[in-house]
Amino acid sequence: MTQPARGVRRSYGVKAAPYGFLLPAAVLFVLFFALPIGYAIRLSFHKIEVKGLGLGKGAKSEVWAGLENYTSALTDPEFTAGALRVLGYGVIVVPVMLGLALLFALLLDSERVRARSFARLAIFLPYAVPGVIAAVLWGFLYLPDVSPFHFLLDRLGLPRPDLMDGGPLYLAMANIAVWGGTGFNMIVIYTALRSLPAEVYEAAKLDGCSEFQIALRIKIPMVAPSLVLTFFFSVIATLQVFNEPTTLRPLTNGIPSTWSPLMKVYNDAFTGGNIHAASATAVILALATFVLSFALLRVSHRRTTQGAGR
Repeated sequence: MTQPARGVRRSYGVKAAPYGFLLPAAVLFVLFFALPIGYAIRLSFHKIEVKGLGLGKGAKSEVWAGLENYTSALTDPEFTAGALRVLGYGVIVVPVMLGLALLFALLLDSERVRARSFARLAIFLPYAVPGVIAAVLWGFLYLPDVSPFHFLLDRLGLPRPDLMDGGPLYLAMANIAVWGGTGFNMIVIYTALRSLPAEVYEAAKLDGCSEFQIALRIKIPMVAPSLVLTFFFSVIATLQVFNEPTTLRPLTNGIPSTWSPLMKVYNDAFTGGNIHAASATAVILALATFVLSFALLRVSHRRTTQGAGR
């Protein structure tokens, strides 16, 4: 009579084991991801109402605001200006970074390349540098008074460009992002290239294809999923740009406190003390990121399906 009970207990334990392993991750997900998101959404639908002079107990209370915070955020010219700045920043960063990552991955995958391990490490190494430190390093390289590049230009009698103001500021910040993110994207694409079967290359060489033709007609189409993945990562990182402009801001007057949407969220929450407006702006930014990613995924999946059908 006891043997079946033990069997039932063992069977129940085996079935429950996966849930036990998932439990710590699920608890952390709920505590540090789901609950903060839910709390931010709740805050975005409320506001602080001040009675009288705002002094004394009960003078300030949290009341329902509906869509008021969202309407204010969407009609705020600073939010619109920040979104346009990020759009211009992304137009520079994403194509250049992915183009260089693809080029480096193709070069490293070539049979003629030498010191492949050293080159791969050298290209990837900037990604290991924290974004704030990278922004500080490049910021001092941009400053005319301390930059060795400006010193050399001055010695040669050449004009010294001001990279910390106006249009060149976009190029200066885009350079930091490209320098730091190219290595990661290169590793993703290079790993996909190394996983391709060697028989495909051998057949192409027997047909008389050159290295350039193999790269253009075989390698790039076959690593298209990796290119799409790195493109999504780059777009999301661009929409969430915060470290570069925030770190460079003390070095120049050309970067306002609301240069990017995330900077506006930080400024509203911790400088202006309006956590409810900041929550609404953050939710709008998160929804925009989700919608854009979903739309790009649908377009990419449709083109991939059409290409496979042909």
